[in-house]
Amino acid sequence: MSHSHRELELLDVLKRLGGSARNSDLAKALDVSEETVRRTVKTLSQTSDVERVRGGAYLAGTQNDPSFFRRISQRTDEKRLIASVVCDVVEDGMTLYLDVGSTTAYVAEDLRLRKNLTVVTNSIGVAQTLVSVNGNRVHLLGGEMQEDDRGTFGHDTYTQVQRFALDMAIFSLDAVSASKGFLYQSSVESQLSAAIAESADQVLIAFDHGKLGETAPYVGPAADSVDYVVTDRAPEEPFASAFAEWGIQTLIASRKN
Repeated sequence: MSHSHRELELLDVLKRLGGSARNSDLAKALDVSEETVRRTVKTLSQTSDVERVRGGAYLAGTQNDPSFFRRISQRTDEKRLIASVVCDVVEDGMTLYLDVGSTTAYVAEDLRLRKNLTVVTNSIGVAQTLVSVNGNRVHLLGGEMQEDDRGTFGHDTYTQVQRFALDMAIFSLDAVSASKGFLYQSSVESQLSAAIAESADQVLIAFDHGKLGETAPYVGPAADSVDYVVTDRAPEEPFASAFAEWGIQTLIASRKN
């Protein structure tokens, strides 16, 4: 079945946003009303191209449940601010690693402003966002697909990423502990992030303030290997002291007055 120009545009934006988005974000990206987005999503759901959820949509076949959608649709304003600051840190021509996190999906969108990047990623969404943009070269790592994260993990993933001389690794995470460091719910994701952090020249971790004080069972990159954290609120104690002790530069993404 052929699609209208508007439907094709909406599908393209969903792909660039990692496969899912809120109606408000789709409306902003397409410069149309949310009602137009809702009508377009409804039509695409009837052709089984997208699935509708409350307040948004996600690409059909990318996930069996909308858990990734829930993550990417939480604190979207904060994630956009964080992404803008991360983009300021990145320079044209860098070789970067980006992971599968929902915050990283927003970072990838902003990195479309940079030129001649070499992007290494295990995220399908990140690869789709940055390929064929401003002279970028994108390498999607192999490995076993994790459906919920829309990314690859495992021995093959780690082996392939070792071929690259990374100027910077950009990670998201699930929780931050002032005593244990940067934490993940997935053991394979924590192992991959920790291994990549050891070889990258610089390590940046981006997260919204809601991750501070949360808990997760697996430790990711060693705290003293991290160069930057980018978040949307200035960390209070004990996190401010912990970041200072670990030698981490904290960058705050705040709204401009």
